[in-house]
Formats: sequence, structure tokens, C-alpha cells
Amino acid sequence: MTSTVETHARGAHPPGSHLHHPPKMGREEYESTLHDLQVELVKMQYWVRDTGERLLLLFEGRDTAGKGGTILRFREHLNPRSAPHVALPVPSDIEKTQWYFQRYVAHLPSAGEIAFYDRSWYNRAGVEKVMGFCTPEQYARFMRQVTPLEQSLVDEGIRLFKMYLAVNKDEQHKRLRSRKKDPLKSWKLSPMDERAPDLFDLYTEAQNDMFLHTHTHEAPWFVINSNDKRTARVNAIRHVLAAVPYADKNDEIVREADPTIVGTPRELFPDIYRAETPA
Repeated sequence: MTSTVETHARGAHPPGSHLHHPPKMGREEYESTLHDLQVELVKMQYWVRDTGERLLLLFEGRDTAGKGGTILRFREHLNPRSAPHVALPVPSDIEKTQWYFQRYVAHLPSAGEIAFYDRSWYNRAGVEKVMGFCTPEQYARFMRQVTPLEQSLVDEGIRLFKMYLAVNKDEQHKRLRSRKKDPLKSWKLSPMDERAPDLFDLYTEAQNDMFLHTHTHEAPWFVINSNDKRTARVNAIRHVLAAVPYADKNDEIVREADPTIVGTPRELFPDIYRAETPA
């Protein structure tokens, strides 16, 4: 399999760069729908607690894609003691000497817990690769180890959800400008965020390689079109609720996510696979 970095024609946007802009969901519809879905999330948490289930939700995506805001809406009315928000800082000097996955594994859910990873071990497949924070050897080792690790988690009985929130370049620009202008959002703007537009295509190529190598039957990726944040949040919650067999589920509220908003990488980014060349 040839890397998308190798097949990307110079000067052209790589495949996997574009998603449609869905109609903006109105505030009244959004708040009403979100409320009903959050009631279902509370039911799901009771079921997880009572059955000893373990849920692991990984949220990945570009800067400004809405990972933190989506996690906030998931957790807003849950008991935080059994729904931890895992957002790890830059690794310490000691952590840099450990097995790469070690600090992430330490936060895996115990019985009755739902763990929300705001970025995960896939930081190595995205930010670290693009920014040069890991060596090619470390990246290659990660790619060899991540699929067996996730297979082990699933075999152990953990319900694993890998969600990638995706935005187009124009939407990313818009959100970055908003952060610069709004003093209440300025804390969100990091030096890496400032460089994100210039590195958009490199992040796309890293994203594509990640999908091609780590989307498996046992641990699939689901892409969430986040060009409209409200639509993305609602459909991300629907995606999880529909997949978990919790008690007293309201089928009128919980239905499958909109397939134009949530789907596998092949469904939402088919051009990645058309561009793939055989080895």
C-alpha cells in the first residue's frame, strides 16, 4: 500500500480534504433534541453502572473541529465520577521514557465507567507526525502496535468508539478567526492552532494514512462531519446511543445517526480509497 503522502500530487489538495456543509441546525431544534438525547445518556450511564460495562470514547480531529464541545455535551448531565474526561498534557520527561501507550492505558475505564479521551494515542498519528514531535521509527512502531492493542481492548470487553471530527479548511479558518476576536475563546488559541491552516494538507495526509492503516472491523473509525457543530454533536451522541444496548431505550428519540453526517472513512471520504494505489 502506498502512502497518501507519496501519492498526493504537488500543489493539489489531497483526497479526504472536503466534506459538504450541512444546513445549520436552528437553536430551538438543537436544544430540544440535545435535551432528549442527554436524558438517554443518563439512562445509558445507569445501565453501564449496573451491568459493570466499560465504554471508551476516543475523540480525534483537527484543531477547531469541536472535540471539547462535543465531549462537554456528552458529559453535561452525567455523573463525572464515573465519566472521566481524559485530556492529557504534553508528556513529562519520565513519560517520554515509557512505552508510548502507557500513560493512556492508565486511564482506561473500570467496570461501570465511561471514559472520554479528548485526543488519544492517535496524537502520534496526527500532531506528533506532522509537527515532527516523534521520529519516523516511533511513528512506524506506533502503527504496528496500535491495532493489536485495540484488538486486546475489544477482546477484554471494552466497548470502543473511535470518532474523528472533521472540518473543511474554510470552516477551520472561520473558527480560528472567531477565537482571535473573542476574548472568552482566546485561551483556545495555541501556537499550533496558528499554524494549522498552513499545515492543513499535511494533516489531511496523516489523517488518510491513519484511516487506511487503523480502520478495522473490530475497532472501526467513524468520521463525523463537524462543519456545523450542532449537527455534529447531536449525531455523535446518536451514534453512541444507537450502538449501546442499554435498558429502557426510547426508540423514538434514539435512532441511527444521519449517514451524511456520520460514517466510516470510506463512506465520508471515498476519494481516499480511490486515490489509494496497490503495492
